[in-house]
Amino acid sequence: MNLGPIELTAAPVPAGGFSERAIAVAVPVLAFVGLGWLLAAEHEWEIVAILVGFLAALLLFDRTRAGRAATAACRGQRGVTNASAALAVLALLWAFREEHYALLMVATVALSATACIGLNVQMAFGGIANFAAAAFFTLGAYTAAVLAGHTALPHLLVLAAGGLVTAALGLLLLLPVLRTRGHYVALVTIAFGVMLRSLLEVNDTLGGPQGMKIPGFAPFGLDFGTVSSIAGHEVSFYLPYALAAAVLFALAFAAMRCLELSWAGIAIDAVRTDPIAASTFGLSPARWKATAFLFGNAMIGVAGALYGMMNGFVNPNGAGFGESLMLLSIVVLGGLGNVWGTVAASAVILALPEKLQPIQEYRLLIFAAVVIAILRFRPGGLLPRPLRILGNRNGG
Repeated sequence: MNLGPIELTAAPVPAGGFSERAIAVAVPVLAFVGLGWLLAAEHEWEIVAILVGFLAALLLFDRTRAGRAATAACRGQRGVTNASAALAVLALLWAFREEHYALLMVATVALSATACIGLNVQMAFGGIANFAAAAFFTLGAYTAAVLAGHTALPHLLVLAAGGLVTAALGLLLLLPVLRTRGHYVALVTIAFGVMLRSLLEVNDTLGGPQGMKIPGFAPFGLDFGTVSSIAGHEVSFYLPYALAAAVLFALAFAAMRCLELSWAGIAIDAVRTDPIAASTFGLSPARWKATAFLFGNAMIGVAGALYGMMNGFVNPNGAGFGESLMLLSIVVLGGLGNVWGTVAASAVILALPEKLQPIQEYRLLIFAAVVIAILRFRPGGLLPRPLRILGNRNGG
Protein backbone atom coordinates (compact mmCIF):
# COMPACT_ATOMS: atom_id res chain seq x y z
CA MET A 1 0.00 0.00 0.00
CA ASN A 2 1.32 3.42 -0.98
CA LEU A 3 0.51 6.25 1.43
CA GLY A 4 2.04 8.88 -0.82
CA PRO A 5 4.46 11.57 0.34
CA ILE A 6 4.70 12.07 4.09
CA GLU A 7 5.69 15.38 5.60
CA LEU A 8 6.44 17.07 8.92
CA THR A 9 3.85 19.74 9.64
CA ALA A 10 3.36 22.21 12.48
CA ALA A 11 0.63 24.79 12.96
CA PRO A 12 -0.14 26.80 9.81
CA VAL A 13 2.20 29.76 9.47
CA PRO A 14 1.49 32.75 7.22
CA ALA A 15 3.87 33.66 4.43
CA GLY A 16 7.11 35.13 5.69
CA GLY A 17 7.49 38.90 5.72
CA PHE A 18 9.81 41.50 7.14
CA SER A 19 8.02 41.54 10.51
CA GLU A 20 8.31 37.75 10.85
CA ARG A 21 12.00 37.84 10.04
CA ALA A 22 12.51 40.65 12.54
CA ILE A 23 10.78 38.60 15.23
CA ALA A 24 12.81 35.52 14.30
CA VAL A 25 15.98 37.60 14.78
CA ALA A 26 14.88 39.31 17.99
CA VAL A 27 13.66 36.29 19.98
CA PRO A 28 16.95 34.31 20.11
CA VAL A 29 18.95 37.51 20.60
CA LEU A 30 16.83 38.45 23.63
CA ALA A 31 17.12 34.89 24.97
CA PHE A 32 20.92 34.96 24.84
CA VAL A 33 20.99 38.47 26.28
CA GLY A 34 19.08 37.02 29.24
CA LEU A 35 21.60 34.18 29.52
CA GLY A 36 24.45 36.68 29.45
CA TRP A 37 22.77 38.72 32.17
CA LEU A 38 22.39 35.56 34.27
CA LEU A 39 26.06 34.69 33.85
CA ALA A 40 27.14 38.22 34.79
CA ALA A 41 24.68 38.64 37.68
CA GLU A 42 26.33 39.19 41.04
CA HIS A 43 23.39 40.33 43.19
CA GLU A 44 20.34 38.43 44.40
CA TRP A 45 17.93 41.05 43.02
CA GLU A 46 19.36 40.55 39.53
CA ILE A 47 18.78 36.80 39.70
CA VAL A 48 15.22 37.32 40.96
CA ALA A 49 14.58 39.83 38.15
CA ILE A 50 15.88 37.34 35.58
CA LEU A 51 13.65 34.57 36.97
CA VAL A 52 10.59 36.81 36.96
CA GLY A 53 11.33 37.94 33.41
CA PHE A 54 11.87 34.35 32.27
CA LEU A 55 8.58 33.13 33.74
CA ALA A 56 6.76 36.19 32.38
CA ALA A 57 8.14 35.47 28.90
CA LEU A 58 6.85 31.90 29.12
CA LEU A 59 3.36 33.15 29.99
CA LEU A 60 3.56 35.74 27.22
CA PHE A 61 4.48 33.21 24.55
CA ASP A 62 1.91 30.69 25.76
CA ARG A 63 -1.13 32.74 26.76
CA THR A 64 -1.22 35.80 24.48
CA ARG A 65 -1.95 36.22 20.78
CA ALA A 66 1.26 38.19 20.26
CA GLY A 67 3.28 35.47 21.98
CA ARG A 68 1.75 32.73 19.84
CA ALA A 69 2.38 34.81 16.72
CA ALA A 70 6.04 35.20 17.72
CA THR A 71 6.32 31.43 18.25
CA ALA A 72 4.77 30.80 14.83
CA ALA A 73 7.16 33.33 13.26
CA CYS A 74 10.20 31.56 14.74
CA ARG A 75 8.96 28.20 13.49
CA GLY A 76 8.17 29.61 10.06
CA GLN A 77 11.58 31.29 9.78
CA ARG A 78 13.75 28.50 11.17
CA GLY A 79 16.79 29.42 9.11
CA VAL A 80 16.69 33.05 10.25
CA THR A 81 16.12 32.01 13.87
CA ASN A 82 19.03 29.55 13.84
CA ALA A 83 21.38 32.03 12.15
CA SER A 84 20.43 34.73 14.65
CA ALA A 85 21.04 32.33 17.54
CA ALA A 86 24.47 31.39 16.15
CA LEU A 87 25.53 35.03 15.88
CA ALA A 88 24.17 35.73 19.37
CA VAL A 89 26.26 32.87 20.76
CA LEU A 90 29.41 34.22 19.13
CA ALA A 91 28.69 37.70 20.51
CA LEU A 92 28.07 36.23 23.97
CA LEU A 93 31.35 34.31 23.92
CA TRP A 94 33.32 37.36 22.81
CA ALA A 95 31.68 39.52 25.47
CA PHE A 96 32.85 37.04 28.15
CA ARG A 97 36.17 36.28 26.46
CA GLU A 98 38.20 36.89 29.62
CA GLU A 99 35.77 35.33 32.13
CA HIS A 100 36.86 31.79 33.05
CA TYR A 101 33.74 30.92 35.02
CA ALA A 102 31.21 32.26 32.51
CA LEU A 103 32.89 30.49 29.58
CA LEU A 104 33.09 27.25 31.55
CA MET A 105 29.36 27.46 32.23
CA VAL A 106 28.58 28.19 28.56
CA ALA A 107 30.70 25.23 27.45
CA THR A 108 29.07 22.97 30.06
CA VAL A 109 25.58 24.04 28.98
CA ALA A 110 26.45 23.46 25.30
CA LEU A 111 27.93 20.00 25.90
CA SER A 112 25.06 18.96 28.17
CA ALA A 113 22.60 20.16 25.54
CA THR A 114 24.51 18.15 22.91
CA ALA A 115 24.26 15.01 25.04
CA CYS A 116 20.57 15.72 25.56
CA ILE A 117 20.07 15.91 21.79
CA GLY A 118 21.19 12.28 21.69
CA LEU A 119 18.89 11.50 24.59
CA ASN A 120 16.06 13.23 22.72
CA VAL A 121 16.64 10.99 19.71
CA GLN A 122 16.26 7.98 22.00
CA MET A 123 13.27 9.20 24.00
CA ALA A 124 11.32 11.61 21.80
CA PHE A 125 11.92 9.74 18.54
CA GLY A 126 12.55 6.14 19.52
CA GLY A 127 10.48 6.02 22.71
CA ILE A 128 13.35 4.45 24.70
CA ALA A 129 13.71 5.72 28.27
CA ASN A 130 17.47 5.75 28.79
CA PHE A 131 18.31 6.17 32.50
CA ALA A 132 22.01 5.52 31.88
CA ALA A 133 22.82 8.59 29.78
CA ALA A 134 25.44 9.80 32.27
CA ALA A 135 27.13 6.39 32.13
CA PHE A 136 27.50 6.68 28.34
CA PHE A 137 28.63 10.31 28.74
CA THR A 138 31.36 9.13 31.12
CA LEU A 139 32.30 6.30 28.75
CA GLY A 140 33.06 8.92 26.12
CA ALA A 141 35.34 10.72 28.57
CA TYR A 142 37.16 7.48 29.50
CA THR A 143 37.65 6.73 25.81
CA ALA A 144 39.25 10.15 25.39
CA ALA A 145 41.46 9.52 28.44
CA VAL A 146 42.77 6.24 27.05
CA LEU A 147 43.23 7.30 23.42
CA ALA A 148 44.49 10.86 23.98
CA GLY A 149 46.77 9.81 26.83
CA HIS A 150 48.28 6.63 25.38
CA THR A 151 48.10 6.94 21.59
CA ALA A 152 49.07 9.47 18.94
CA LEU A 153 45.56 9.50 17.45
CA PRO A 154 44.53 13.02 16.32
CA HIS A 155 42.17 14.55 18.84
CA LEU A 156 39.35 15.03 16.34
CA LEU A 157 39.44 11.28 15.77
CA VAL A 158 39.51 10.80 19.54
CA LEU A 159 36.17 12.61 19.73
CA ALA A 160 34.78 10.43 16.96
CA ALA A 161 36.11 7.33 18.75
CA GLY A 162 34.29 8.43 21.89
CA GLY A 163 31.03 8.27 19.97
CA LEU A 164 31.86 4.95 18.27
CA VAL A 165 32.94 3.22 21.49
CA THR A 166 29.86 4.46 23.33
CA ALA A 167 27.57 3.31 20.53
CA ALA A 168 29.33 -0.07 20.37
CA LEU A 169 29.01 -0.65 24.12
CA GLY A 170 25.38 0.35 23.79
CA LEU A 171 24.93 -2.85 21.79
CA LEU A 172 25.19 -4.71 25.12
CA LEU A 173 21.95 -3.06 26.16
CA LEU A 174 20.07 -3.54 22.92
CA LEU A 175 18.90 -7.12 23.46
CA PRO A 176 17.29 -6.57 26.89
CA VAL A 177 16.03 -3.12 25.84
CA LEU A 178 14.35 -4.42 22.69
CA ARG A 179 12.76 -7.32 24.56
CA THR A 180 11.17 -5.16 27.27
CA ARG A 181 8.73 -2.26 27.36
CA GLY A 182 7.72 0.68 29.51
CA HIS A 183 9.24 0.94 32.96
CA TYR A 184 11.14 -2.33 32.45
CA VAL A 185 13.33 -0.54 29.88
CA ALA A 186 14.08 2.10 32.49
CA LEU A 187 15.04 -0.61 35.01
CA VAL A 188 17.40 -2.25 32.50
CA THR A 189 19.19 1.02 31.77
CA ILE A 190 19.39 1.89 35.48
CA ALA A 191 20.99 -1.50 36.15
CA PHE A 192 23.49 -0.93 33.35
CA GLY A 193 24.50 2.44 34.77
CA VAL A 194 25.01 1.00 38.25
CA MET A 195 26.99 -1.92 36.85
CA LEU A 196 29.24 0.32 34.74
CA ARG A 197 30.03 2.63 37.65
CA SER A 198 30.92 -0.36 39.83
CA LEU A 199 33.18 -1.80 37.14
CA LEU A 200 34.99 1.52 36.73
CA GLU A 201 35.50 1.84 40.49
CA VAL A 202 37.19 -1.57 40.80
CA ASN A 203 39.21 -1.35 37.58
CA ASP A 204 42.71 -0.23 38.53
CA THR A 205 43.77 -0.02 34.88
CA LEU A 206 41.34 2.87 34.43
CA GLY A 207 42.34 4.53 37.69
CA GLY A 208 39.78 2.95 39.98
CA PRO A 209 37.71 5.36 42.08
CA GLN A 210 40.29 8.14 41.56
CA GLY A 211 39.74 8.16 37.80
CA MET A 212 42.17 9.22 35.08
CA LYS A 213 43.78 12.39 33.81
CA ILE A 214 42.93 13.48 30.27
CA PRO A 215 45.18 15.63 28.06
CA GLY A 216 43.64 18.88 26.91
CA PHE A 217 41.98 19.11 23.52
CA ALA A 218 44.56 19.90 20.83
CA PRO A 219 43.13 19.71 17.29
CA PHE A 220 45.68 20.21 14.52
CA GLY A 221 48.38 20.64 17.15
CA LEU A 222 46.77 23.68 18.81
CA ASP A 223 46.57 23.00 22.56
CA PHE A 224 43.49 24.82 23.83
CA GLY A 225 45.01 25.03 27.31
CA THR A 226 47.80 27.32 26.05
CA VAL A 227 45.59 29.83 24.25
CA SER A 228 45.87 33.21 25.98
CA SER A 229 45.15 35.74 23.24
CA ILE A 230 43.23 36.04 19.97
CA ALA A 231 43.83 38.88 17.51
CA GLY A 232 45.72 40.83 20.15
CA HIS A 233 43.00 40.46 22.80
CA GLU A 234 43.60 38.57 26.03
CA VAL A 235 41.18 35.65 26.35
CA SER A 236 40.48 32.83 28.76
CA PHE A 237 41.73 29.39 27.80
CA TYR A 238 38.08 28.28 28.15
CA LEU A 239 37.11 30.38 25.12
CA PRO A 240 38.35 27.80 22.56
CA TYR A 241 36.52 25.07 24.52
CA ALA A 242 33.32 27.11 24.52
CA LEU A 243 33.65 27.66 20.76
CA ALA A 244 34.33 23.94 20.19
CA ALA A 245 31.32 23.03 22.36
CA ALA A 246 29.13 25.44 20.37
CA VAL A 247 30.33 23.94 17.07
CA LEU A 248 29.70 20.41 18.37
CA PHE A 249 26.20 21.44 19.44
CA ALA A 250 25.56 22.94 15.99
CA LEU A 251 26.65 19.70 14.30
CA ALA A 252 24.43 17.61 16.61
CA PHE A 253 21.56 20.04 15.98
CA ALA A 254 21.96 19.68 12.20
CA ALA A 255 22.22 15.89 12.47
CA MET A 256 19.03 15.71 14.53
CA ARG A 257 17.13 17.95 12.12
CA CYS A 258 18.29 15.88 9.14
CA LEU A 259 17.18 12.72 10.93
CA GLU A 260 13.84 14.26 11.89
CA LEU A 261 13.04 15.34 8.33
CA SER A 262 14.29 12.14 6.69
CA TRP A 263 12.47 8.89 6.00
CA ALA A 264 14.48 7.34 8.83
CA GLY A 265 13.08 9.90 11.28
CA ILE A 266 9.55 9.30 10.04
CA ALA A 267 10.04 5.53 10.41
CA ILE A 268 11.38 5.93 13.97
CA ASP A 269 8.44 8.18 14.87
CA ALA A 270 5.96 5.70 13.38
CA VAL A 271 7.51 2.79 15.29
CA ARG A 272 7.33 4.72 18.56
CA THR A 273 3.73 5.81 17.98
CA ASP A 274 2.32 2.38 17.04
CA PRO A 275 4.75 -0.56 16.62
CA ILE A 276 2.03 -2.92 15.41
CA ALA A 277 0.78 -0.57 12.70
CA ALA A 278 4.37 0.19 11.68
CA SER A 279 5.08 -3.55 11.34
CA THR A 280 2.02 -3.86 9.11
CA PHE A 281 3.63 -1.41 6.67
CA GLY A 282 6.96 -3.25 6.65
CA LEU A 283 8.83 -1.28 9.32
CA SER A 284 10.87 -3.31 11.80
CA PRO A 285 10.38 -1.88 15.34
CA ALA A 286 13.55 -3.57 16.60
CA ARG A 287 15.67 -2.22 13.77
CA TRP A 288 14.49 1.38 14.03
CA LYS A 289 14.60 1.48 17.84
CA ALA A 290 18.16 0.16 17.65
CA THR A 291 19.00 2.89 15.13
CA ALA A 292 17.68 5.60 17.45
CA PHE A 293 19.45 4.13 20.48
CA LEU A 294 22.85 3.82 18.80
CA PHE A 295 22.59 7.22 17.07
CA GLY A 296 21.76 8.87 20.40
CA ASN A 297 24.56 7.09 22.25
CA ALA A 298 27.10 8.24 19.66
CA MET A 299 26.13 11.88 20.27
CA ILE A 300 26.32 11.41 24.04
CA GLY A 301 29.76 9.81 23.76
CA VAL A 302 31.26 12.58 21.62
CA ALA A 303 29.97 15.23 24.03
CA GLY A 304 31.39 13.28 26.96
CA ALA A 305 34.80 13.00 25.29
CA LEU A 306 35.10 16.77 24.77
CA TYR A 307 33.79 17.46 28.28
CA GLY A 308 36.44 15.18 29.78
CA MET A 309 39.23 16.83 27.77
CA MET A 310 38.02 20.25 28.87
CA ASN A 311 38.03 19.28 32.57
CA GLY A 312 41.29 17.32 32.33
CA PHE A 313 40.08 14.30 34.28
CA VAL A 314 37.30 11.73 34.59
CA ASN A 315 36.18 9.48 37.43
CA PRO A 316 33.34 6.99 38.00
CA ASN A 317 31.22 9.50 39.94
CA GLY A 318 30.11 11.05 36.65
CA ALA A 319 28.33 7.81 35.74
CA GLY A 320 26.00 7.97 38.75
CA PHE A 321 22.23 7.66 38.65
CA GLY A 322 21.81 11.24 39.88
CA GLU A 323 23.74 12.60 36.89
CA SER A 324 21.54 10.57 34.53
CA LEU A 325 18.43 11.97 36.19
CA MET A 326 19.80 15.47 35.64
CA LEU A 327 20.13 14.85 31.90
CA LEU A 328 16.64 13.36 31.80
CA SER A 329 15.32 16.39 33.66
CA ILE A 330 16.82 18.67 31.01
CA VAL A 331 15.10 16.72 28.23
CA VAL A 332 11.70 16.66 29.96
CA LEU A 333 11.82 20.25 31.17
CA GLY A 334 12.91 21.55 27.76
CA GLY A 335 10.21 19.66 25.89
CA LEU A 336 10.66 16.23 24.34
CA GLY A 337 12.15 16.52 20.87
CA ASN A 338 12.82 20.29 20.91
CA VAL A 339 16.50 21.23 20.69
CA TRP A 340 16.18 24.88 21.71
CA GLY A 341 14.05 23.80 24.65
CA THR A 342 16.97 21.59 25.67
CA VAL A 343 19.29 24.62 25.62
CA ALA A 344 16.91 26.66 27.77
CA ALA A 345 16.46 23.79 30.24
CA SER A 346 20.22 23.21 30.42
CA ALA A 347 20.71 26.86 31.38
CA VAL A 348 17.99 26.61 34.05
CA ILE A 349 19.20 23.34 35.56
CA LEU A 350 22.97 23.90 35.32
CA ALA A 351 23.50 27.65 35.60
CA LEU A 352 20.71 28.72 37.94
CA PRO A 353 21.78 26.68 41.02
CA GLU A 354 25.34 27.98 40.62
CA LYS A 355 24.17 31.60 40.54
CA LEU A 356 22.05 31.03 43.66
CA GLN A 357 25.03 29.98 45.78
CA PRO A 358 25.16 33.31 47.70
CA ILE A 359 21.84 32.29 49.29
CA GLN A 360 23.02 28.74 49.99
CA GLU A 361 20.21 27.87 52.39
CA TYR A 362 17.44 28.65 49.92
CA ARG A 363 18.99 28.06 46.48
CA LEU A 364 17.73 24.49 46.03
CA LEU A 365 14.30 25.48 47.33
CA ILE A 366 14.05 28.33 44.79
CA PHE A 367 15.42 26.14 42.02
CA ALA A 368 12.91 23.35 42.76
CA ALA A 369 10.04 25.87 42.94
CA VAL A 370 10.98 27.27 39.50
CA VAL A 371 11.08 23.79 37.95
CA ILE A 372 7.75 22.79 39.52
CA ALA A 373 6.15 26.05 38.36
CA ILE A 374 7.34 25.49 34.80
CA LEU A 375 6.04 21.92 34.68
CA ARG A 376 2.78 22.98 36.34
CA PHE A 377 1.96 25.66 33.80
CA ARG A 378 3.76 24.09 30.83
CA PRO A 379 3.44 20.32 31.26
CA GLY A 380 4.82 19.80 27.75
CA GLY A 381 8.08 21.52 28.68
CA LEU A 382 9.50 24.95 27.91
CA LEU A 383 9.30 24.49 24.13
CA PRO A 384 7.22 21.43 23.19
CA ARG A 385 7.95 19.74 19.88
CA PRO A 386 5.32 20.42 17.17
CA LEU A 387 3.19 17.41 16.35
CA ARG A 388 4.22 15.41 13.31
CA ILE A 389 1.29 14.93 10.96
CA LEU A 390 1.59 12.01 8.57
CA GLY A 391 -0.65 12.09 5.57
CA ASN A 392 -1.04 12.18 1.81
CA ARG A 393 -0.47 15.60 0.21
CA ASN A 394 -3.18 14.75 -2.32
CA GLY A 395 -5.68 14.14 0.47
CA GLY A 396 -5.89 10.42 -0.26
